[in-house]
Amino acid sequence: MQLNKPKLNSGDTLILASHNKGKIEEFKTLLKPFSLKILTSSDLNINDVEETGKSFKENSILKVKSIPNEYVALSDDSGLCVTSLNNQPGIYSARFSHQNGGWQNSMKIIYEKIINEGGGRFEAKFFCSLSIKFPNDLIYSYNGEVFGNIVWPPRGENGFGYDPFFIPQGGEKTFGELEHQKKIRIDHRSVALKKLIKSHLNDS
Repeated sequence: MQLNKPKLNSGDTLILASHNKGKIEEFKTLLKPFSLKILTSSDLNINDVEETGKSFKENSILKVKSIPNEYVALSDDSGLCVTSLNNQPGIYSARFSHQNGGWQNSMKIIYEKIINEGGGRFEAKFFCSLSIKFPNDLIYSYNGEVFGNIVWPPRGENGFGYDPFFIPQGGEKTFGELEHQKKIRIDHRSVALKKLIKSHLNDS
């Protein structure tokens, strides 16, 4: 086990290996206190990566490896896992939406599957795997998850993806109803990012 993990300091450049505007804005907000220079795959003219991995971690590593070796890069793979549907759609969350005409349609299909195939059990979680890559292909991965329940109909215009029909445990509002600044500090990406920050970011 490597005790002295590589660190990022104020002013260093970090590439977000993503084209997802919602995720990019979330990461920029959460990382703002560290005064990093943040760029994205688009800034380097790097296309989306085909997600051929068998797990969230494998996909996050595929994405981070798309960034040239001289950069420090951060990637995320995340999704909604419904317990009664064998954790579907899981790693296929975004693809499921694309294949079914968008988030609203895919939420309706998932809800109907819970009723018809999942015995009406609405327990679910959002899961995230974050990977950070340093030069010489040093890669570290961190997981985060938030448990809750599916609710129907979807509620709220905030957030993105499946946020409007997921209520975190102990809450009354969906991720789509919560104020952006509150939601991004309790969601699955935030849970994983806090672990990454503790290991790899210096306060000054």
